[in-house]
Amino acid sequence: MMIREMTHNECVTMVAEHHMARLACAKNDVPYVVPIHYAHSGSRLYAFSMPGKKLDILRANPRACVLIEVFEDKHRWKSVVVDAVFHELSDTEELHNERLKAWSLLSDDLDWWEPGALKPRPQPTVAVSPHVFFALEIETLSGREAKGDTS
Repeated sequence: MMIREMTHNECVTMVAEHHMARLACAKNDVPYVVPIHYAHSGSRLYAFSMPGKKLDILRANPRACVLIEVFEDKHRWKSVVVDAVFHELSDTEELHNERLKAWSLLSDDLDWWEPGALKPRPQPTVAVSPHVFFALEIETLSGREAKGDTS
């Protein structure tokens, strides 16, 4: 097996082509990792969530890491790591256009809302939607690819 560093453009292409990832964040030196559905545009990943642990942690510490990976088998895989900064897209006039952009990009994919909206327990009915859209501003990204033995 040969492992190589992916180029910046290869990393960006992989981020743009996929929509599921793992989001890592930490509070008080305790890591937390969850799956997210995202949409990519420019230097941002857009996602959404219901209130909960992930948002509490990101609000306290906006530094995050995203892992996007594709596995064919144990000798053929690709992974991209994105270091990012969390920005909540509150339902305000100032962020209205970016919030709509996030919703529009995310809604291009069928069932985009499921990872962020479904909870393992019943949720009370509320008058105002608790959904939170957010952006992850990409600071750096890097990737590796493994290819099977070509001999």
